[in-house]
Amino acid sequence: MKKQDKNVSRRKFLDTTAKASAATMIISGMPTIVPARVFGKNSPSNTINIASIGCGRISTSHDMPEIAKNAGARIIAVCDLDKNRANMAPNTVKNIYSKASHLNGGLMGDWDIKIYNDYKELLLNKDIDAVHVSLPDHQHAIVSVHAVNAGKDVYLQKPASLTIEEGRILSNAVKKSGRILQMGSQQRGNNPWPQFKKACELVRNGRIGQLKTIEVGLPGDPGGGNKTQMPVPANLDYDAWLGATPEIYYTEDRVHSQEAGPRGINSRPGWLRCEQFGAGMITGWGAHHIDIGHWAMGMEYSGPIEVWGKANYPTDDANYTGLWNVHGIFRSEALYANGVNMIVTNELPTGVKFIGSEGWIWVTRGNYRVTDTDPVADKDGVKPIDASNPKILTSVIGANEIHLKDSAEQHADWLNSVKTRQEPSTPIEVGHRSCSACLLHQIAMKVKRKIYWDPKTEKFKGGDKEATAMLSRPRRKKYDF
Repeated sequence: MKKQDKNVSRRKFLDTTAKASAATMIISGMPTIVPARVFGKNSPSNTINIASIGCGRISTSHDMPEIAKNAGARIIAVCDLDKNRANMAPNTVKNIYSKASHLNGGLMGDWDIKIYNDYKELLLNKDIDAVHVSLPDHQHAIVSVHAVNAGKDVYLQKPASLTIEEGRILSNAVKKSGRILQMGSQQRGNNPWPQFKKACELVRNGRIGQLKTIEVGLPGDPGGGNKTQMPVPANLDYDAWLGATPEIYYTEDRVHSQEAGPRGINSRPGWLRCEQFGAGMITGWGAHHIDIGHWAMGMEYSGPIEVWGKANYPTDDANYTGLWNVHGIFRSEALYANGVNMIVTNELPTGVKFIGSEGWIWVTRGNYRVTDTDPVADKDGVKPIDASNPKILTSVIGANEIHLKDSAEQHADWLNSVKTRQEPSTPIEVGHRSCSACLLHQIAMKVKRKIYWDPKTEKFKGGDKEATAMLSRPRRKKYDF
């Protein structure tokens, strides 16, 4: 017997058992009334049992509600190192499902939801088919590796990793395990922002002529934060929260709000602005917009070959007394092997601008637009569009032209992949490559000079020791891969 034949899925087993039991009841004439939900598309045998690892702002306001909209997907467990958040989560889940029952075929929150504080214990639960990981960035890769190694499919919030080394470890682990991992790059889905796919298709099919430059505008992060040492709250396993990163004293602005109730959970956590746990907006929003740049170029499995830039850091000021230390105002650039130059900065409006030889497109989560003339008039061979030409955005992509993958909302696409075992819209290798590009921009800002990258080997050219040292970080063994 082949190995795959032995590993009969829980859903397939339950499906067979349920049908056999139903037949027995009919044959024996048992006067048992079986609820309709036991059979059909929402039957237990067809339901994907999901666990929420992380019950903070993004999990409760984004991941849980989107998952709950889908028929046959049920959150049966929650996990958080903060016991207050973990204990609140079951009621949050049931409330979300009760509101979404008209969207998911009537699946209601009438089941027991198990609470965990240690995700490793959760991963031992054989009833759990998949997990969504909504944790601080420094936990993404390690927790996801443990999840796929435990046989769970994963929906992972961006960015893929804290370092390029960790991203490579994660991508390799997913490939080896055969599990489905979807990156939370929701700009790729037709819902809620179909304009990103449309813009990428127009660029791919030459509607703006030869692509010359991509401008990526990102939000910024201010300095600040209270760095006063505080006692660790009794409800928080702070050492485990630090994970593989170095030990450092607790202060609330380093972690997340301890205010009780939804208001505390929904507030923006301080770890986002601490380099020990993330890289700032260069990965926070960069993972979204640089991914779109790669998609439009058809370079989702590659990366830049040269990167250079500069940034202002709060700690550059000798008088700075705040806690948060991620980059402030910055501008960095990258050259790709196809000759396209990508500019990434928080001095431009948030969005992605594609500038070609015959026009430009700017796309963001609100809208997108074109002009009849390029903003850089006739510079470097750039020529204005004939004003009599149809607007670029009304151009129809022909049957024989490039059509990018149509996909549902990102969580729905993930759940479909879990069922079909087909590749999701944003597999981990694509997520790793966009994250790597973000981190290369960060490295260039740190070393304050041009760096030369080989996307194939994922190494710096010429033995750049300073830059190479930033491809990884030391990790505490007790929380390592």
